[in-house]
Order: sequence, then structure tokens, then C-alpha cells
Amino acid sequence: MSRRRTPPPPAPLPQRDGVDPVRVRLPVDGRWATVRAHLVERLSGAPPGAVARMIDAGLVVDAAGRPVPAEAPYRPGAYVWFHRELPAEPRVPFLLDVVYRDEHIVVADKPHFLATTPRGSHVVETALARLRLELGIPALTAAHRLDRLTAGLVLFTVRPEERGAYQTLFRDRQVRKEYQAVAPYDPSLALPRTVRSRIVKERGVPAARELEGEPNAVSRIELLGHRPAPCGTLGRFRLEPATGQTHQLRVHMSALGVPILGDPLYPAVTDPVPAGDFRRPLQLLACGLAFTDPVTGREHRFRSGRELEAWASYDAWATGQ
Repeated sequence: MSRRRTPPPPAPLPQRDGVDPVRVRLPVDGRWATVRAHLVERLSGAPPGAVARMIDAGLVVDAAGRPVPAEAPYRPGAYVWFHRELPAEPRVPFLLDVVYRDEHIVVADKPHFLATTPRGSHVVETALARLRLELGIPALTAAHRLDRLTAGLVLFTVRPEERGAYQTLFRDRQVRKEYQAVAPYDPSLALPRTVRSRIVKERGVPAARELEGEPNAVSRIELLGHRPAPCGTLGRFRLEPATGQTHQLRVHMSALGVPILGDPLYPAVTDPVPAGDFRRPLQLLACGLAFTDPVTGREHRFRSGRELEAWASYDAWATGQ
């Protein structure tokens, strides 16, 4: 019988700008003489001398909130905390709208370019950090994630002890998700159709790819309408993913020969968009979210209040005006 892992102690440091402190568990089979030696190796990507400066300044603390001394001996299984040095982030100049809030959940309508949760170079400029500060809910967590480039509905949980129940909804495919996208119109493409394929996303590789094998990604794609535009004829599509693979809808649309407008990865990886360039957002919107609340039993149906810019005015979207 496997033993249940003891949960970590609560963080002894408060949040900063809506961001939790970093928690590091020292490996049980550690071979380091000091905590400092382990952190220097573990955080090898940090600027030279950054770990030493944090420890000398008393910014790395133990479970009791006490600064870890420079020569503190290594203790296998112990925890230490610190706040990461925040990267310089351009402000995402779009509003994050709250469409629903009760004592259990918050549903937000996220703009394009705003990450859902802190990750990589996007830490403070995230939906989670903004909502924690704006709503005054430090314990708020995300039940799922939406790509930074995708706009639309995201579900957050208020109480940490209930987060697992809402995450299970997504894991067990009990959430009905609807997206809309704008892409080139192909009159020869028979729609609606259900696309099934195997999608693999490798760590460190920007784009996912389709491989032969058992399908793990299923999307229903339907054409809602088409209209002329300076670039040719555009289509507006309804996308309903039955699974949640990374970039699934973007991969499936590209594979059908109608890549979503503004996609920097599919069908080919293009030069990165400069930081702070918000002119041509990916034309993908998570517009619908429906589920039975696992805590209250209430039936929820939410709709995004956003519209895809290229469908409303291709010229305005293409020129970034």
C-alpha cells in the first residue's frame, strides 16, 4: 500500500503583487552540504550571485519564517520559501472582466495576451494575480488554463479545499466548452465534422504536433458563416473540444488547411511577436462554459461578452487600429 505524502506546511511569506512565494522542497536523497549549495545548483538559470544575495539579505526563509543562514546545513525533506525576482513585464492594456462570482467560484472573461497563471516570463501580468488583488481573494486558484493568446472564459476557485472537485470536472470531461474562431474560408471543406488525432507537445518546443497512433484529441468543428475580406473570404467557426490537449484547436484547424488568423505557431512557427505588441490577437475565443457545480449542484452556463475583431472588421484587426 502506498503511503500518502504529507502536505507541505503553509507558506510563511505573504503573496507579493498577487503572486505566491516560491516553495522548494529539499530532496530526501540530497548530497549537498548546505541549503545554499542546493539552491545555487537548482536555480542555475538565475543571474550569477542571485541566490547568494537573496540568502545574505534574509529573503530565503524556513517553515517558521526564519531567514536561512548562509551556511545552514542541508536537511533532507525540509522546505524553504522565497519570492522570485520579478521580470519586467509590459502591462497588458485590456480589462479582465468578472462575469460571475459566488462564495465558491469566480468566472472571468480574459482578454487576449493575458496569461491565466504565473509561468515563465509572465508572472504579475496574469489573470490570477490581477483577480487576487482586485477581488481581495489571496486563496484564489485556477481550475484550468487558457492559452495566453486565447481570450475568453476561465474558471477560478475561491476555497483551496474545493479546487480538486472543480478540476475533476475538466479531467472527466464534464465541462461543455465552446470556442469561436476566425480563419480562411474553404468552400471545399465539408463541415461540420469531428476531428480526431494524436497530439504531442514536447517541453521546450513551442508548437505541438500530430503523430500516428491512438487519438487523444477530439474536436467538433462547424462553420457559422463566411464573408468577404481584403485578404479573401473569411469563415467564422464554432469549435467544441471534447478533450484538452495543448493547442488542440489550433492544431486541428491548421491540419484542415484553415489556420486561425493571428496564429504565430500554426501552420509554421514565425518570428516571436515583440513584447508589448498587442495589435493582432489570435482570433480564438473561449465563448461558452457550462457545467453542473460539484459543490452546490447548480447548473451554470456562461457566455463571453467579447467578439473576435477580425470578424467585426478585418481592416481594423490587420492594421492593429
